[in-house]
Amino acid sequence: MPELSVIVHGPNTQGHLTGLLDSLAAQPLPGVEVIVAAVGDWARETAQRHTPEMLVLPLPDGTTEAEARAAGAARASGRWLHFVHSRDGLPAGAPHAVAERAAELPDTVDVLLFDHVRSTWAITAAPSPDGRLLARAGHTDLTLDDAPYLVRLTPLLGNRAVRAEFWRAHQEEFTSDDEAFAAHAVLLRADRVGCLDHVAHEHRRLRPESLPPSAPEDHYALVGRYEALLPLAKDRTAAHAVLYDVMVQDCLRTFARTPLPDPVAREFFRRSSVAALRHRPENHRRPAGLEGVRRSLLEEDAYTKYRAFQAANRTRRAARAAVRARKRQVRAKVRAHQYRKALDRPVNPHLAVFAAYWNRGVACNPAAIADKLTELAPWIHPVWVVTRENAALLPPGTDHVIPGTRRYWEALATAKYLVNNVNFANAVVKRPDAVHVQTHHGTPLKRMGLDQMHFPAAAQGLDFDALLARIDKWDYSVSANSHSTRMWERAYPARFVSLDHGYPRNDVYCTATAADVRAVRARLGIRPGRRALLYAPTHRDYEAGWTPRLDLAELADRLGEDTVLLVRGHYFYGASASPLAGLRRTGRVVDVSSYTPVEELALAADALITDYSSIMFDYANLDRPIVVYADDWETYATTRGVYFDLLAEPPGQVARTQEELTEILTSGAWRDESAGKARAAFRRRFCEYDDGRAAERVVRRVFLGAPEEALPRITPLDERTPAPSPEEAEGASGA
Repeated sequence: MPELSVIVHGPNTQGHLTGLLDSLAAQPLPGVEVIVAAVGDWARETAQRHTPEMLVLPLPDGTTEAEARAAGAARASGRWLHFVHSRDGLPAGAPHAVAERAAELPDTVDVLLFDHVRSTWAITAAPSPDGRLLARAGHTDLTLDDAPYLVRLTPLLGNRAVRAEFWRAHQEEFTSDDEAFAAHAVLLRADRVGCLDHVAHEHRRLRPESLPPSAPEDHYALVGRYEALLPLAKDRTAAHAVLYDVMVQDCLRTFARTPLPDPVAREFFRRSSVAALRHRPENHRRPAGLEGVRRSLLEEDAYTKYRAFQAANRTRRAARAAVRARKRQVRAKVRAHQYRKALDRPVNPHLAVFAAYWNRGVACNPAAIADKLTELAPWIHPVWVVTRENAALLPPGTDHVIPGTRRYWEALATAKYLVNNVNFANAVVKRPDAVHVQTHHGTPLKRMGLDQMHFPAAAQGLDFDALLARIDKWDYSVSANSHSTRMWERAYPARFVSLDHGYPRNDVYCTATAADVRAVRARLGIRPGRRALLYAPTHRDYEAGWTPRLDLAELADRLGEDTVLLVRGHYFYGASASPLAGLRRTGRVVDVSSYTPVEELALAADALITDYSSIMFDYANLDRPIVVYADDWETYATTRGVYFDLLAEPPGQVARTQEELTEILTSGAWRDESAGKARAAFRRRFCEYDDGRAAERVVRRVFLGAPEEALPRITPLDERTPAPSPEEAEGASGA
């Protein structure tokens, strides 16, 4: 029988379960079993990658926390149980340390308490306030009468292990979706407790803005929790007094720090007052000073007086707020005066503002949505935000605004719809009746959003507070596959609705004809019968500029006269793709860095060569060969951070050197059976929603208000017909 059963329970919230299970799998666990009560498909899929080392209990979506804990406990065989929520973490060596300490304890001890660290989206492993209390308790087991101050420990099930027989004997009493209630209850019911002055748990708090808004009853439940707990401590005078103090402090802190509507605040204060009077221990003395005044007002249910007391103590904070206000006023002057005036005007339901790639022009998912909008809702007028230098490159007749101009601010202030594949400027206000659509511009291999925080090369110059303010404006987030949906949820924790409709820019890969393919190749000067390879590397955060990682002249020579290389530098580098200038004249290397749209380049290419660019996910829709050139994978993965191991799950053949790449391209391995199998698996995972009708689904859902069930169904991958390959297109022409 194992000494300890670690019961991981819950959904894969914002992807945190993945890291928790990976960390458990990476460390030896003598005397420990791991049971995963996985709620939902994502959690199940994540957990099953760790079988048979871990016992996986798949549970349906909607399973409550208490039900998941109960399911895990029912299958546990350990002498002790450690419940770990799926969003939390376990420091290296923590299970072993807990198991060792638990093995020392007799069966008269019911609960083992230990320290934890705290993490949020912004901080990692901050110390808890519990260490001094655990150190004070020492190493011997004791009762709550001996150490009533232990009631002040952070009420988490994760920072305590429970003897299995004790848990099962009182399971009905401990069954609650409120983790804090269950944590307090096991401690109050325990005959004796042991302590471990050692960090053995990481508690992770999710960003509140990524969670559903709290209802009034959620706040009132805090008072209800303590009203249910205090009777459990009625026979323990010292512990009851400490728990009472904890309740009053918690209620006052919540009242002071939580912005509540006045009726809700009044009712919360009233209920807190009733509980404070009802459960006040006999001869209990209030603390001195301001805290004593606060408690006195609470017991009087003096809501108005308490608010006045709060106001009187805000003088210092008001002074600091005034300084901040002056700074905001300075920043506000930067905003266009016209914008401030335009925000007072009604929203125009027939106006949509589009932008892409930091105002570079008509491109990507926003362009595909705008095109479909013209077809399905011609009464909605599209206006593009474009920089002055790019305005001359717009398609004829494109209505546009230049950033900073009067019409720019007026359009942003009054448009009903704002669509972008990055973010609009920080100064843009999210009006309640406007709709913001974030389309993104690729499936994420590299870490994005908040996930960049721990990768300095990627995070340099990023203001994460400003990023959060921007993502909180999103109403919708467009996704091409389940992987993206999950990573966006993790990297951008906010309340947007995910549109699992496919990437509109990829529609063309299912709708283009043989004539379209021939026309693109003709525009690029690719003669019939020649093989065209698109080489599209990505940006590297640790490089200041772009130097091709391949000797393109040598590669072109080795591939021969019948192959043309289409070379596209990343858009971050702009015109700095000049290293190609000397090769353009050969006709076998074509610089297409400025060619738009990139989807046409993909249609023209017989195969794609890339490193870590998201273009591979889009190109896979064509079911054509992809070769990954990963000469610096370890450096890239370490400095930028990645969501999965591309070399273990590639879309085709992988080369680590130019010689290997040349061999793959000259031997036929680029399109052999093994490459086809890898591509098929890659397509199943990442081409999930891209069936050629993504733009239509987005327009009908967002602009026309169609319900989800009325949208065109997603065609299964096996039923789709990608655009013809260049070889098929030439055959169709009779060439």
